[in-house]
Amino acid sequence: MNQMASAQSSSKLSGMFRALRYRNYRLFFVGQGISLIGTWMQQIALSWLVYRLTDSVFLLGAVTFCSQVPSFLLGPFAGVVADRFDRRRVLLLTQLLSMLQASTLAALVLTDAVQIWHVLALSALLGIINAYDIATRQAFVIEMVDKREDVSNAIALNSSMFNMARLVGPSVAGILIALVGEGMCFLINALSYIAVLASLLLMRLKPFERKKQERRVWQSLREGFSYAFGFAPIRALILIVALLSLFGMPFSVLMPVFARDILHGGANTLGYLMGASGVGALTGALFLAQRKTVVGLGRIMIFTMVVFGAGLIAFSFSEVLLVSLLCMLFSGFGMIVTMASCNTLLQTIVDDDKRGRVMSLYSMAFMGMAPFGSMLAGSVAEYIGVNYTLAACGFLCAISIIPFALSLKRLRVLVTPIYQRLGILPEIATGLQSASSLTTPPEER
Repeated sequence: MNQMASAQSSSKLSGMFRALRYRNYRLFFVGQGISLIGTWMQQIALSWLVYRLTDSVFLLGAVTFCSQVPSFLLGPFAGVVADRFDRRRVLLLTQLLSMLQASTLAALVLTDAVQIWHVLALSALLGIINAYDIATRQAFVIEMVDKREDVSNAIALNSSMFNMARLVGPSVAGILIALVGEGMCFLINALSYIAVLASLLLMRLKPFERKKQERRVWQSLREGFSYAFGFAPIRALILIVALLSLFGMPFSVLMPVFARDILHGGANTLGYLMGASGVGALTGALFLAQRKTVVGLGRIMIFTMVVFGAGLIAFSFSEVLLVSLLCMLFSGFGMIVTMASCNTLLQTIVDDDKRGRVMSLYSMAFMGMAPFGSMLAGSVAEYIGVNYTLAACGFLCAISIIPFALSLKRLRVLVTPIYQRLGILPEIATGLQSASSLTTPPEER
């Protein structure tokens, strides 16, 4: 009996990490995981640096705006690039440029030459790089995983990797900032890009075959927009990401204010708060990784969006570190499950030849709306305080899922033919009940 239970447990564990069976994905997972720790260290150090230099909540929002608004402006063009060019080469270029950006920032801080305009300019540069990097990286997943059914697991593991880094990076950054200052965090981030560059170079991929493009760039853009926004399920998923990013992501911009002025802590307190959010997000990512199907994700997203909003509201009025950490844990869980579920569903239902453009719109919604939310939250917080600003953000997140919840049944019907074609619904995969399935509502999604 014990042997049977042990075998089942081992099978479940191996299923949770099944995308790691592919060599290319393993390389990507390790390299990107190391690099992301450096990225999170830089993000925490940058926000602390800006608040230390300026004592301005508005400028905290401005830096985030500069780093993310390029994704909003350049996202559609980045999608065309991801669909037309060798994605590995694009990623090699973006990662190399990101290394140069981090190195420049490290040099400025370590020599005490940094000024706020340096930070704004370098943040804008990184935003331009990320616009192309994120769209390409999202579309690149399909090339690293041979079997389509394992793509959802790869996306969930990507989220796990991202949040393991978010757990480690901010905690280490908080300690380093307190001991030696922000410059060392930027230097470590620059060095961490070596790992992801090496992983990309070591991959064994099919030779890239550039297809003859009969359509011009603007035609490709128009086709991508028409495809994405003309199909209600894709449109609904992108809208959820945009609303979550607009109303929810400003919480990370306001964290230094809560850490220093509300909880009366230092850089290490900021690291603890972001680490707690990372624990919750990692838990959510592992929860998604153990799922074997995308069926049911729609209902889960409704629940987790509400959890995220409620967590932010509770956090906004907490003045006790332990309570704040608990709120961050729930917020992190709700945020990552919602975001990763949208990503997974999009990757599942989108056509391969339009994947880059659709995922660029996802990135545009995720990264592109956040700067507007950050600027708005930073401006409002100057007048009504960070507590009420964040509470309002949480409330708007919680209610923004209502239209999706009301239209869920109709959206399920629309994606049924795609699930039929991919064999996601078991009875259709075996060829049984194919006629009746066209008139019978699918399982809850």
